[in-house]
Amino acid sequence: MSAYGDKPAPPRLRERLRGWLGLGQPSIRRDIAEALDEPAAGDGFTPQERTMLRNVLALKDMRVGDVMVPRADVVATPITATLEEVLALFRTAGHSRLPVYGDTLDDPRGMVHIRDFVDHLARAAEAQARARGVAVSGADVRLDLKAPLATAEILRPVLYAPPSMPALDLLVKMQATHTHMALVIDEYGGTDGLVSIEDVVETVVGDIEDEHDDPDAPAIERVSDGVWKMDARADLDQASAATGRDLSTPAGKEEVDTVGGLVAALAGRLPLRGEIVAGPDGLEFEVLDADQRRLKRIKATLRPAARRPRAIPADDSKPAGPPAKAAPGGEAG
Repeated sequence: MSAYGDKPAPPRLRERLRGWLGLGQPSIRRDIAEALDEPAAGDGFTPQERTMLRNVLALKDMRVGDVMVPRADVVATPITATLEEVLALFRTAGHSRLPVYGDTLDDPRGMVHIRDFVDHLARAAEAQARARGVAVSGADVRLDLKAPLATAEILRPVLYAPPSMPALDLLVKMQATHTHMALVIDEYGGTDGLVSIEDVVETVVGDIEDEHDDPDAPAIERVSDGVWKMDARADLDQASAATGRDLSTPAGKEEVDTVGGLVAALAGRLPLRGEIVAGPDGLEFEVLDADQRRLKRIKATLRPAARRPRAIPADDSKPAGPPAKAAPGGEAG
C-alpha cells in the first residue's frame, strides 16, 4: 500500500515517476491523434470534424514556407503605378490587399487595402465638391487617376517572416497586430512569397472560396481520349488519378509534388512554351503556357503506342488457319 493508501498516486507524482523510469511525459497530443485514427463508436465526431482536428494538430509542425503563396504567383504593384493602374489591378486580381514594391519585389514598401483605396477616391471627390460649393451627389467630379500611388499616402505596413517560422506563431502575430498579410523573406533579404491569414486558416478548414474564385475552373480537364490539359500546379496524385497513369517522381529525380515540377524535373531545366517533354508511363507533356520563372499550363498526351491494347501471345499448339484469299488487285484480304 502506498503512502496514499488505496488511492492512486496524484497525477504530478505519476508524471515524475514516469520521468525517473525513462518513460517520458504522457502526451495528450498523441492520445488525441490515436483516438482520431481509431474512432470509437458513438464518440460524436463527424468525418469533417476529425479532418479539422487532425489539421489543427498538424499545424504545430507546419512552417511559413509550407503555406505561403510562392513569389511567382504574388500579385503586387509598383509604388510608381498610377491610381488608374492600381484600380485596374484590383479589378483583375480579385484581391482586397496588394503588396507594394519599389524597384522589384525584393524592395517592399508596404501594402494597399482596397478599402483605403476607395476611401481615398471618395475623400478626393468630396474635397473637389466642397471647393466648388456643391453636393457630391450632384457634382461633376473628375478625379485625377493619373496621380501616382505614392501621393495617396494610403500604404499600410506588412509583417515579415522567414520561411522557417512556425505557421502557428505567424497566425498569433497576425492576430496581435491586426495585420492580415505577411511577406516571406529569405536569408538574403529577398522576397520568397506571401502569406495571408486566409492561407493559414485554410490549412485547418480547407480551401475557402470567395466571390471572385471560379469553382468551375478544373485543375485538370480531359480534352479528348488520351489528352488532358492541366494547371502546372495540379497535384501529381490528382493527375495520376485523372490519367490512370503512374506520375510519381522517377528514381534519381528531385522529389516534386506538382505536374509543373515533374515536367521541369524530367527536362532538367525550365522548358519553353511549345516544348514537348517525354513523360513516364506512355505520356508526353507539351508546355502550353510559361514565362521565364515558371510553367503555367501543360497538355498531357498519351502516346499512340501506349493506347493500343497489348498483343496476346499466339498459341503455337493450335493449327494455323487457312490462307487468306487473294483480294482483287492481288493483295491478301
